[in-house]
This record gives sequence, structure tokens and C-alpha cells, in this order.
Amino acid sequence: MVEGDRMHPANGGLLCPVGEALAGPRRMEGRLLGPLVDGRAVGWDRAIAQAARRLRDVIGRHGPGSVALHVGGDLTTEDYYAANKLMKGFIGSAHIDAPWSTDGAMVAHRRIFGEDVVPAALEDVDRADLILVVGARGLDDHPVLEDRVRAAGDEKAHLVLIGTGGSLPDGAIRLPAPRGSEARLLAGLLRHCWDAGLLDLDWLARHVAVPDGFWAGLQAGHDLWSVARACGLSPAELRAFYDLFAASRATVTLFNPLDEPDALAAAILNLHVATGRIGRPGCVPFALATSANAMGGREVGCMASILAAHQPFSPDVVARVARFWAAPAMSTGPGLEGEALLQAIRDGEVRALWSLGGADTHWLREAAHHAPLVLLSTGQQAMAALDGVDIAFPSADWAERDGTLTSADRLIGRQRRIFPLAGEAKPHWWIVTRLAQAMGWRDAFHYERPADIYREHVRLTAYHNEGGRLLDLRRHAPISNPAYEELTPWRWGELPFDGGRFPTVDGRARLVPSWE
Repeated sequence: MVEGDRMHPANGGLLCPVGEALAGPRRMEGRLLGPLVDGRAVGWDRAIAQAARRLRDVIGRHGPGSVALHVGGDLTTEDYYAANKLMKGFIGSAHIDAPWSTDGAMVAHRRIFGEDVVPAALEDVDRADLILVVGARGLDDHPVLEDRVRAAGDEKAHLVLIGTGGSLPDGAIRLPAPRGSEARLLAGLLRHCWDAGLLDLDWLARHVAVPDGFWAGLQAGHDLWSVARACGLSPAELRAFYDLFAASRATVTLFNPLDEPDALAAAILNLHVATGRIGRPGCVPFALATSANAMGGREVGCMASILAAHQPFSPDVVARVARFWAAPAMSTGPGLEGEALLQAIRDGEVRALWSLGGADTHWLREAAHHAPLVLLSTGQQAMAALDGVDIAFPSADWAERDGTLTSADRLIGRQRRIFPLAGEAKPHWWIVTRLAQAMGWRDAFHYERPADIYREHVRLTAYHNEGGRLLDLRRHAPISNPAYEELTPWRWGELPFDGGRFPTVDGRARLVPSWE
């Protein structure tokens, strides 16, 4: 029998289908149980030595930019930290593709708030009197959150679904705007608030930087009739929605940023910032998680576009992180990801790919066809047997992992191993550590347990962070190994943007045109 933890703030004891499946028998069919080099079973020492030698050869012949990393979406934060450090600080490449690389909210957060911060907590859903669910998929991929939204609707909140997909809770209002038109609908709502004098101009003056021409640009094509026509709605039902929003005192907007265009995230954030529906309980835009530990990966910077700990590739940050890591070959700028990285593999510019925890056969087949060296850390025998995979490391699956995860609302929690490691499988952080040591960087990769990596990650978030970034985990810098083992869930950032303070140079949020 499997039961959820009723005291855990992330789910209150509710389980998703993946958790419920643990009640069934544990299946070992198809598991990769030992390292493979060129299809032959070998021991760990030989597999690591071979990987280190071949990677050194590629880097020596073609430079650090010839190496890339592809990561899966459900590793621990410690796995992501170790992999990001190895790639950017020691190999010297920022070519990292991750499931959240195309997350439109991540970019919008940085442009509008000044930092990639989701200002929401799950408790905000319970405090809202209006809940907007925006986008094609609704809450279908988030069954536990969907139960919470339904409960809020049964209690007091108005529920509005904007889009054509997703299930419709009882009593919810559906605005079936076609995919791609939702951003225009919400920009039209912001124009209505501006035209009707519903915005707090004093709030805007003190807390928001509005670019020249923003309000004039918002006028074009965002009147009630134009928006209704573009969204296939009647002006009457659109106006009723606008009035419902205006009457709300606590609004939560839930959206899936991976499936929607970047403009939608900007429109949603603009709306919350301009109307002051932010920095207060029950007043938040809430970008849903795009994978199991997307926030943990984003916190440590395991992607091509930023460096580490929510910090960009600016010269001062590059120098600072290089000092912290004692990194000999620091990446100085963003790398490739997504289709651009795949094309670089096809063109022969990237000659070695390590797929860490990924189960994407498209990536592996592309790399196997074009790249001379393909490393794979996986728990699946079928993936390891793909033609072109040179070295396969057996890795822990999700129920065998031990470390921390961060949920979409900044809640850091411990993932504890449910099952013992299968066969010779090892944690991803252990594989990264051993490979880094074999390549000559033993002093920088001295980790013996996940707690060692967690402490270093915590210290990096606090390093030269004098209140400039909300991601500051320094309270856990001295955490002991026993305390790490017993770690209870905690949320960083307190109440983000409380009092209208944002992590920008002037402390003000920015509005950005969502229609360009």
C-alpha cells in the first residue's frame, strides 16, 4: 500500500499516477544493470577511464565547444549542479539542452521581474477569488494541482479556462480562444483596465518601469471588438470576463509555459504587474512546472542561456563563478540548445554528446549518426543498445534517487531513495564526479554524498549576493549531513515582490510589449 505524506505542503497527501504506480511490483525488465563500452560489459573503472580519455581527445582536437550535454527532466538538483559545473567551468562548454530550455516564462520572468522567480505558492490557489487557467492543455498534466483548483472553485473562487483544451471543472467558465490568441485576449484585458481607469497610477509610478510607447502600442488591435473577433468570442462574453477580473481582489493565473508562445507569458506577467496583482497572498501569476525538477535545474543554471545560481554570462559574473569553482576553463557566453544544437551536431561542430538521464531517442539517433562520441547515462537497456552509443552508464531511476528537488513554487524538498539501486547503477552526480576526477579535476569534484553538493550550491547562491537576487539559500550553508538527511520542505524567497520591490537595478518591474 502506498500513501502520500499528508503533512507535505506540495500535495497534502495526494498522489499523482506515477506515485500510485509504486504500489505495483517493481519491474527489472529492460534495466541497464552494468556499464557498457562499445557494446561490451565492463567494470566502472574502465568505463570511466574510457569516457575520460575519449572526451579529452575530442576537446584536444576540436576545442571545448565540440562537447554538449543533454539532460533529462527528473534528476535531482545535485545531479544538475554537478553536471553544469563540469560543463561550464571545466570542459568549458555551455552547450546544454534541457526540457525547460524553451520555457517562455523563464525569459519573461527575467525581463519583467529581473530574475527567474515564480512568485506563487500553492497556498495562493486557496486564497484566490478568481483563478484563470490559460493554455491549450489546462491542468491535465498536473492532477494534484487540478484537485486543489477544483476544491477552491467549490469553496469560493470563480474559475475561468482560457483556451480550447483541458478538462472543465463544474461551474467553470470557458473562453474558447484558439491557441495563439490567448496573449491577445489578456493584452486586451490590460487595455480595458487602462482605458477604464482601473489601474493604480501611483503603484505604476513607484513600482513599474513602463517603456515609451507601451500604452499607445497596446491600443492597436486590442479594443474589445477586435479581440473578440480574433478570439472567436462575442463582445458580451468578453466584457463579462473583463468585469469579473476587475471585481476580483485576489487573482491567480495558472499557465503551462512550455506549450505556449513566449508572448503569452509576457502578457500574463504584464497584467499582474500593471494591476498590482502581485506581491500579495492570492495575487500571483503561476507558471506551472515543465518537468519534475525544472526549477532545480534552473536554480543551478543547467541550461545554455545562463551561468549558475540565476546569474547571467556577464564578465563580472563569469569571473566571480570561476573564482568560486576554481574553474580552469570557464565558459564566457551562452551555448547552443534545442534545434540549434542539433544542427551543430549534424554539421560536425559538436562532436561529443553526453545524454544525462535523457530518454529522447531523437537526440540519441541524431548524435549517434553524426557525432563520433556519444555517452549515455540511463536506466534503460534498450536506450543503451542503440547503434552509435559508445559508452553507457547504468544510472538510478527516479525511485532510486537521493537528493533535493524544487517544485514550481520554490519549495525545496528531499527526495529519498525508495528502492535500492538496481545492479551496478549509480546516481548521476556520482557518475559526473567520477568522470571529472578521471579528467584531472579531483580537487574541485570531491563529493562523497549529495549533501556535499547541496552545501556548495547553497554557498554559490549566497556568494557576493548582497540582496541583489532572491535566490539566496545561505541559511543552509552550514547544514550537517544528518540535518540534510532529515531536511523538511522549505520555500526560498519568502513572499516575492512584497511591497512592490523587484530584483532589478532600480527595484521596479518592467512592462514589455507582448504583441511584438
